[in-house]
Amino acid sequence: MPDTHFFASPRIGSLQSGPHDRLSDVPGITVGHATLAKEALQTGVTVIFPHEGDLFLEKTPAAATVINGFGKSLGLIQLQELGVIETPIALTNTFSVGQVATAQLRQSISRHVEIGREWPTVNPLVLECHDGYLNDIQAFAIQETHYTQACERASADFAQGSVGAGRGMSSFHLKGGIGSASRIAQCAAGHYTVGAFVLSNFGRLPNLIVAGQPLGRELAKHPAAGAPETLLEQDKGSIIIVLATNAPLDTRQLGRLSRRAAAGLARTGSVYGHGSGDIAIALSTAYRIPALAHAPMPSLRFLHETSLDPLFEAAAEATEQAIVNALWAATTIKGRDGHTRTAIHELLPQWRERLTLGSSQ
Repeated sequence: MPDTHFFASPRIGSLQSGPHDRLSDVPGITVGHATLAKEALQTGVTVIFPHEGDLFLEKTPAAATVINGFGKSLGLIQLQELGVIETPIALTNTFSVGQVATAQLRQSISRHVEIGREWPTVNPLVLECHDGYLNDIQAFAIQETHYTQACERASADFAQGSVGAGRGMSSFHLKGGIGSASRIAQCAAGHYTVGAFVLSNFGRLPNLIVAGQPLGRELAKHPAAGAPETLLEQDKGSIIIVLATNAPLDTRQLGRLSRRAAAGLARTGSVYGHGSGDIAIALSTAYRIPALAHAPMPSLRFLHETSLDPLFEAAAEATEQAIVNALWAATTIKGRDGHTRTAIHELLPQWRERLTLGSSQ
């Protein structure tokens, strides 16, 4: 179900968006959530499907960039080595990576009993952020059924904000979570869509920049922002960024694209802090890699290197917009031990006027 609490957010940049300004503007991509929202349990699972086919038999070309490696994700080593994704991309909290990976293994084996026997094993891909401020992470509340529920709910029309894996996440000492956006890249070979999806759980409030304006400095003075000494803490959060495009890129080029997510991340005020796990994955839906040796390999022309700049710009802008959308889509959440994260639109209801004033100074 779409998030009915989505508040209109500031528009970032100048590039044209896709029709829905979200990751699923790249054809074939769907997203599903399972959300736990009861007292001290504020967490969940989110899954991203690169296409509607058999993900193991028809692998998705991809690459990953570790911007800062303070994270506990699973599956990145093989992704970087082979350049393919063969399960849904799963997002959850730090302590639930194992459960979700097991659910991915069972899902793949249920469809192909040859996996791990006559065929190679499958590479689960689970990425995480730590939601322990709002969520009782020691309860190990996420079960395999939650992963299954998220898969069953996958849709091109997905919710953003305090849902799924984003339920318990915090950004800039505010409520963070799930955000998405898309931009159109006008390349010499044609127009392509670049979609961005974030699990946003990073940042210090005084560093927050929105549309080029240092809003975090003003928000840090708000009584609901927290104690001044808290705002001086190091950035201990994380962010997972997924970029998708329908442009025909090889895995090396996708690696280059994934690195441009860092440009969009930096524009929001991130310095990739010591305790932050910042990881970006980029994938292409333009073709698929067969798992079986006798199946024909795809034959297509990849974009020339000199045509990539519009895609790089679109990736940076879409990432920045997705982070802003995550902030504005989020709702205020009270969780473990009474801890609360306030939604930015509650602290800054007149953000349009503030941004206008800031740009004229």
